[in-house]
Amino acid sequence: MAFEALGDKLQSIFKKITGKARLNENNIDDMLKEVRIALLDADVNIDVVKNFIIELKTKMIGQQVPSKLNPAQTVIKIVAESITELLGGASSSLNLLSNKKNIIMMVGLQGGGKTTTTAKLAKLLIKKYDKNPLLVACDVYRPAAIDQLEQLAKDNNFNFYSNKDTNDVIKIVAEALEYALSNNLDPIIIDTAGRLHIDNVLMEELKSLKQVYNPQEVLLVVDAMAGQAASISADAFNKLLSLTGVVMTKLDGDARGGAALSIAKVSGLKIKFSGVGEKIDDLEEFHPSRMAERILGMGDLQSLIEKAQENVDEKKAKTMMGRMMSGRFDLEDLLYQMESANKMGPLGSIAKLLPGAPKLSEADQVRAEQRMKKSKAVIHSMTIEERKNPDIIRSRRKERIAKGSGSTATDVNNVLRQYEQTQKMMKQMSSMFKGGKFPKI
Repeated sequence: MAFEALGDKLQSIFKKITGKARLNENNIDDMLKEVRIALLDADVNIDVVKNFIIELKTKMIGQQVPSKLNPAQTVIKIVAESITELLGGASSSLNLLSNKKNIIMMVGLQGGGKTTTTAKLAKLLIKKYDKNPLLVACDVYRPAAIDQLEQLAKDNNFNFYSNKDTNDVIKIVAEALEYALSNNLDPIIIDTAGRLHIDNVLMEELKSLKQVYNPQEVLLVVDAMAGQAASISADAFNKLLSLTGVVMTKLDGDARGGAALSIAKVSGLKIKFSGVGEKIDDLEEFHPSRMAERILGMGDLQSLIEKAQENVDEKKAKTMMGRMMSGRFDLEDLLYQMESANKMGPLGSIAKLLPGAPKLSEADQVRAEQRMKKSKAVIHSMTIEERKNPDIIRSRRKERIAKGSGSTATDVNNVLRQYEQTQKMMKQMSSMFKGGKFPKI
């Protein structure tokens, strides 16, 4: 994930001041030198780094450490607030109107993931905004881009419009608007032409589209891997098109984070969405404060809760929780837990949202995913009676279950042991609730 190396360095730096009685100018200067190097290594714009360090020092000098916090915690709090500002401050949502057909223009250079992101945005609008969008193919100079968007629309049952008989994008959008009006579709999302670099032909076409149709959103799609070049592109596009925001792709990859940390200060634009994977669902609303907390190892419980709300049936989850608290937890419930966890995303990405969770290496993640897959296969190989009454599973049943799931008797024993441990933990939690040690839900 982007920011991973930077996050590790910053967390290591702040650990060095743990135990110090107070903050003073000497230990602040030493720490800020290391922070400066870490930010430059992450490919953050040098002027952005310079101003960031000056502002940090101003905030830290003379800072009184609250009695409940140690110096390291105080520093982390200040840095988290400062990184939040660096990333754009408050979150920025889409500006969609309720009394007219909305238009979203997606712009950017080739290779940044614009066409794929256009489809991902449609999915997010359906899922989170309860919209019925129309994808409009206007990258008329690259037939492959039109075909790609059409295929994405077919694969995901999205509404789609194109006209390969003309290169007139003004005409195509006019037709698309009529189609959207006739079919009650809103908003229309225009996948515009891209180039390998910014040129006059590209910009004139984009400017004409914007002037004629006055879209509610003009979003620039940039690749987090582009580093400082992303900020330069954003600044150039913004001066010509007055952008409304940025969508940053590949924030789940090996990008160092410099693009995201520089773009707001260099271009004045906020990141509205971030691409965090290759799947159609892998586009998230960008929240600067949450990202700052992730970078500093503080987790992101709010995003974790939102993922759970999106992917887990609330009524079923409450029913299962009631069963668990009353001691009626069985292997059906354990299977439901596993399947719910899978819906929320890879284990590694979920672990990053938990404060203080150990970092999982790629190898650890692969092993954990394989174990869960094997455990699910074992439970699926059981009869309903066995899932509801695991105590009846003896040697012969274990052999049959192992054979049916392509595993071994040891694997079956491991699943049963996992179930027993979970059941024991649930009984302990139930006792604590009844004893008043936990607040009632």
